[in-house]
Amino acid sequence: MEHLFEKSCQYAINCHSGQKRKDGTIYILHPIEVTSIASTMTSDEEVLSSAMLHDVVEDCNIDIEEIVNLFGARVGKIVALETEPKYSDLSKSESWKLRKEEALTRLKVADDIGFKIVFLADKLANIRSIYREFQKKGIDSFNMFNVHDVNEHAWYYFNVLENVSELKETDAYNEYEIKINLIFNNLKKEEVINGKRNNII
Repeated sequence: MEHLFEKSCQYAINCHSGQKRKDGTIYILHPIEVTSIASTMTSDEEVLSSAMLHDVVEDCNIDIEEIVNLFGARVGKIVALETEPKYSDLSKSESWKLRKEEALTRLKVADDIGFKIVFLADKLANIRSIYREFQKKGIDSFNMFNVHDVNEHAWYYFNVLENVSELKETDAYNEYEIKINLIFNNLKKEEVINGKRNNII
């Protein structure tokens, strides 16, 4: 598809116009950062377009069919895999663990390395933000999330690391591993992955 990446950039800018992240930053900066990280792992235009568009369905009420029609089946599939379902009968805090478990399952069985690249890039961008806040506020930095339990976040981020091991030779993987260990340095990786609840506070 001609000019696929440029088209995805403009589309994402339009979709995220006026939105802000939890930390108050302009939302479109996040997809830009995710795409920049992904570009250190691949030059695949479909993957980079997926990185740019990864939040538009989840956060902008865009139908996945529109993404498929505009950007093709593979981009649509990666964006769909990146999109967490909304459980209208539960609050975001109540559905958090379920949504993260489902995301990890999708990651584990994924047969497209492009999805894993986008997923790792997204989580590294998030971890960078968390790390900046953690340096300033410590444990209190987790109060901005739907779930405040640091152990739950550690469980999730360490499991992500386990499921993107195909990318362990990349700078993004190495930075991600370093930063989650710096943030969750009082938790043992094996205990977190197995769901044990050693309180780090």
